[in-house]
Amino acid sequence: MLLSTSLPSLQALLENVKLHNTAYKIILLICDLLFCLYTVLQQVFEDGSEYGIKSELFSGLPKRKVLIDFSSPNIAKKFHVGHLRSTLIGNFIANINEAIGHQVTRINYLGDWGMQFGLLGAGFQWFGSEEKLKSNPLQHLFEVYVQVNKASEEDESIKTLAKDFFRKLEAQEEEAVSLWQHFRDVSIEEYARVYKRLGIYFNEYSGESFYHKKSQEVIKRLDAKGLLMKTDLAAAIDRMEKYKPDVMLYVTDKSQSSHFQQMFQILKLLGFTWAERCQHVPFGRIQGMKTRQGEVIFLEDVLNETCSLVLERSASSKTTKECDNPSETAERIGLAALIIQDFKGLLSSDYRFNWDHVLQSKGDTGVFLQYTHARLHSLEEICGTVNQGTPVNTACLQEPLVISLLQHLLRYDEIIYQSSQDHQPRHIVNYLFKLSHLVSAAHRNLPVKGSPLELAQARLCLFHAARSVLANGMKLLGITPVDKM
Repeated sequence: MLLSTSLPSLQALLENVKLHNTAYKIILLICDLLFCLYTVLQQVFEDGSEYGIKSELFSGLPKRKVLIDFSSPNIAKKFHVGHLRSTLIGNFIANINEAIGHQVTRINYLGDWGMQFGLLGAGFQWFGSEEKLKSNPLQHLFEVYVQVNKASEEDESIKTLAKDFFRKLEAQEEEAVSLWQHFRDVSIEEYARVYKRLGIYFNEYSGESFYHKKSQEVIKRLDAKGLLMKTDLAAAIDRMEKYKPDVMLYVTDKSQSSHFQQMFQILKLLGFTWAERCQHVPFGRIQGMKTRQGEVIFLEDVLNETCSLVLERSASSKTTKECDNPSETAERIGLAALIIQDFKGLLSSDYRFNWDHVLQSKGDTGVFLQYTHARLHSLEEICGTVNQGTPVNTACLQEPLVISLLQHLLRYDEIIYQSSQDHQPRHIVNYLFKLSHLVSAAHRNLPVKGSPLELAQARLCLFHAARSVLANGMKLLGITPVDKM
């Protein structure tokens, strides 16, 4: 895109109007501001997905190694909604750190050890079915766990069998380890499928079991100082030796804040000065999450319910566009709705979940952001796209709405910087809400279709820039923009 402007030169103004020094400075300031605003369009086109990231705000920042521990579901159990926030927030923090050039390692620290596996192992020998385990592994393991728990309350011998199975597991007896490994493998396979739906990946799946052996040396050091042992400590020490991160983040709910404070303090007492690089990112809890069938326990129920509700509302809407893959589109819209609901406020705050609020197409919701992006994409399909080599006369863009939109685009780098510093996605969310509202007003009042060619090209360029920044921001949050809805 080539910018051409016809802003009156200062020299021409001074020749025709008698101006004192203050007025001269004001005009100079205004012209500089307008030129700066118009070059935003050029910058968006040139930088593309890196717009805002190439800002001077980030040029002086040292590139760091950032390790992020998030999600952490429990092996042999279906993905519980209690892990949803950690998963979404951890993914966002990883995304934004990667975007600004840091080397990020995403770790999923699984709950895969403990007495509950003694109970499950014993229970599977009583109630398990290989056939059911193959067809629906986590559902079957969940059913077995419920059955054996109930049975153990009535029969003490089952508790004895559970303790015996876990003893065999700790002693690395082949049969017990093989069954436990089978549970772990099918669980990770199922989790990977859910993560794929969420658009999330991990560099490493580790767990408590991995550090069970490695913790022996740490135990000796803790005993010498009269401290308790945690596999978390062995994990932290191992990660620091393996990855040498500059920052190590733990994304868990705020109820674990004291645990991490103690853990970091113990690391300091053990002489690990790098404990200063460890940080807990706490978040509040979701309240009132239900499906139409009642209380929600598992994340996949939430994803399925969201997709179903979006499809129902799309079917009843008169403005719905025909999509190549309605289910995939509905999933992306639904996930955007969940993410934005989760990211609107301070992460440390609890919030109450409400389907009606989450899936509104108007107001500040994920559906509204997706609708705005799809609307801008449709505009370009109808009126054509602006190529980088297309000359655009920015003098056509003089309306106050345009200036407001350009000013907002100019602020994008500040918003990314703010979110990268405090790990709060709400800065980006609020920025995208305002951007979408400005776009809606501009779309109503600044028509492209039917306008003179030069004016149409300039406005189309403006709308393209807005869509590009909107898409960039949504992707940082973990949202895949849709082109039709």
